[in-house]
Amino acid sequence: MTAISLMVAVPDAAEASGWYQRALGAVELWNLGSVVGLEIEGAPFFLAEPAGNGWDTPQGVGTTTVRVEVFTEDPDAFVARAAAAGADNHDPVRVHDMPWGPHRQGGFFDPYGHLWLVGDSSPLSAH
Repeated sequence: MTAISLMVAVPDAAEASGWYQRALGAVELWNLGSVVGLEIEGAPFFLAEPAGNGWDTPQGVGTTTVRVEVFTEDPDAFVARAAAAGADNHDPVRVHDMPWGPHRQGGFFDPYGHLWLVGDSSPLSAH
């Protein structure tokens, strides 16, 4: 089995873990203090306080440092839940005409400066 995940830089891992749990329905898998393992609907991702590790938070570098792509059955509810929890509603979910057909996607910036694009699963198949 091969798995790919991502680690996002946050200034306070405990605070960020709480926000991702409330806003995105994340479940905490484990917590080492400055590094936290989470999953959303079975998709793992990690949070870390990057101090002294050669990388930085979006606030530290002045721009987003990662673009997170989420594919879910209900992108509208996912984005709405994040917006209700304080995410910057960057782009409402709408239909994008793609070569394989319609793709519903929208996105937001989380409170830590990371861009999340949330859409249906239509890009996950060969076309």
